[in-house]
Amino acid sequence: MKIAFYAPMKPPDHPVASGDRTFARAILAALKALGHEVEVVSRFRSWCRNPEEQTALAHAAEAERAAVRGQLETAPPDLWLTYHLYHKAPDWLGPEISAGLRIPYVVIEASFADKQRSGPWREGAAAAEAALAKADMVAAIQSEDLAGLRKIVPPARLTHLAPFMELSPFLRVESKPHSGSLRLLAVGMMREGSKASTYQALAKALAAWEEAEWTLTAVGDGPERSTLEPLFPKASTRFIGAIAPDAMPALYAAADVFVWPAHKEPLGFVFLEAMASGLPIIGGRGGGVPDLVQDGVNGFLVEPQEPQNVVAALSRLADPGLRARVGAKGRLIAAEKHSLEAGMAGLSSLIARAGATARETA
Repeated sequence: MKIAFYAPMKPPDHPVASGDRTFARAILAALKALGHEVEVVSRFRSWCRNPEEQTALAHAAEAERAAVRGQLETAPPDLWLTYHLYHKAPDWLGPEISAGLRIPYVVIEASFADKQRSGPWREGAAAAEAALAKADMVAAIQSEDLAGLRKIVPPARLTHLAPFMELSPFLRVESKPHSGSLRLLAVGMMREGSKASTYQALAKALAAWEEAEWTLTAVGDGPERSTLEPLFPKASTRFIGAIAPDAMPALYAAADVFVWPAHKEPLGFVFLEAMASGLPIIGGRGGGVPDLVQDGVNGFLVEPQEPQNVVAALSRLADPGLRARVGAKGRLIAAEKHSLEAGMAGLSSLIARAGATARETA
């Protein structure tokens, strides 16, 4: 099958790393592994920081839409797949092009909230709602997005797709037993907003934890690094900056616990890497984290702004036996639900359902 792929928020070859880019690349890899011919048909970015920019972007999208339609008409794809649309990154291309070419239109990862209909982002919200209404299938990634999507997408056209990525390098590496301080690992960019607030929450929790000796390795870099580093004791904390992806499995293997009490973490692929590496997880109770971390099963969910929540989870995971059991369960869940192979199965089902819906409404 020929598939036209479009990511309005951030194209998969964007130079800035993020969970959004990671998942876009994982989707492309899974589709190609299934034998599909996939083409990124546009790199037009509809995402913007300010709602005042959306009118100009909508006008620019008209020319892009005509150009892409013209390129595809000679050898049309069999399906259009848009990854990640919402009020700040609407899809002004896919719905009309798909309708014109008479091919199924599929959306992976979307969200919708009633309040955006009348807020400053109303233009983008209206475009996102119109696109979702025309989709043959919509796959939500976060469970918490389903409630909003159910208001505008018929049940037969709405499903849930578990996030996935290539986990083989992490599943292959085994951690080595050791004696001594509890080895903690945190992975996150050091930029303002939710990332900085997560580091701040972690620093407060560690300052309040006096039951055990610990060391923390923090992976990540960014403009807030000089502000965040002083929050942690130098003697027990190692900041190593951003590192190459192929060096990450060894870092996970050298840790005992992955701790990231995230505030509004959307996908959190670092959680999947940690799970596949056999690490128990301490994660924030919000965003997409509860879709990955089952409280008391493969880790513990905490309230990020309540240090004692984090302290309680750390105290429990000071027990090496519990760490081993929880970490093993996480590795099993990662392999069964979030591997590239699991993603391939989910995508195959999604594409088949989209084709059936398109035929029914033709």
